[in-house]
Amino acid sequence: MSEKVLITGVTGFVGSHMADWLLENYPQIELHTTKRYHLSKLDNVRHIEDKLNWHDCNLTDPISTLKLIANVRPDRILHFAAESFVSPSWDHPHVYMTVNYNGTLNLLEALRHTNCDAKILIPGSGEEYGEIHEDEIPINPRTTLRPVNPYAVSKVAQDQIGFVYNKSYGTKVIRTRAFNHEGPRRDKVFGIPWYAYQVARIEAGKQSPHMEVGHLDDLRNFTHVQDIVRAYWLATEKCVPGELYLVGSEDQTKVYTFRQALEMLISMSSVDGITYESVAKYTRPTNVPRLIADTSKFREATGWTPTIGFEQILSETLDYWRGQVAKGI
Repeated sequence: MSEKVLITGVTGFVGSHMADWLLENYPQIELHTTKRYHLSKLDNVRHIEDKLNWHDCNLTDPISTLKLIANVRPDRILHFAAESFVSPSWDHPHVYMTVNYNGTLNLLEALRHTNCDAKILIPGSGEEYGEIHEDEIPINPRTTLRPVNPYAVSKVAQDQIGFVYNKSYGTKVIRTRAFNHEGPRRDKVFGIPWYAYQVARIEAGKQSPHMEVGHLDDLRNFTHVQDIVRAYWLATEKCVPGELYLVGSEDQTKVYTFRQALEMLISMSSVDGITYESVAKYTRPTNVPRLIADTSKFREATGWTPTIGFEQILSETLDYWRGQVAKGI
């Protein structure tokens, strides 16, 4: 009997890449996915839509979630359904907690009430660390959490309820915190895709050669989404349930500020003389100035190493948005 894998949030950035990777590398898997009846955008999965076993489910509804787990009885759950864009979380904190915390709690409760023994990956975020001081770099699993936005608080809560269910009920929760990952399909509300989208519009003659951006000097380590989905699968294979693992690149060639990323994208453009400015409407109330992680625990457990460089991350993102702009998006 083939293994049943359930992906929540398959229509999003990471979820769609995860589905692609599994279909290519584990075609024998029975792949189940969720959507919110007619509300989910399927653009990211149109090319594989007929290869997925779809289930209408709103994870914020406990009855809907219980029925999902009872019907599928998955062996493994990759839980990517989330509100992930930080900026709106100040204006919609209840929505972020409802989706990220309550949605996860509903899944955990459904596993408990159906006696389903599935492993469940709960991917957290480096944003949970928030206000990190220079002497605390690199971040490790014991670093103090000081979240500075409602999104980050919801992800801390999501992670902690997973820990509780592992300790209280033996639920096989795989806990990770991934640091910045980028690539094609990431929505243009995020920094690097927003820069790439504007460059593509400028090249297409749909925008003057001037870009509006937000805060640019936060330092990050960047990993390609394809390396991240491979890491997530390895986490479900080799990581100890209940333990916390940090995931991301440590290579100094992948550590940049957003300003450096923006200027590299501009240098890749076919248009000369592109300028930019930071404007208030793209600036958050609080920033996270540095997120650089020590991921040795994860690498030692799984043998994972990222393989795709930062320039390729940027060039693929730019090519993706060139294609989207050509479609009129």
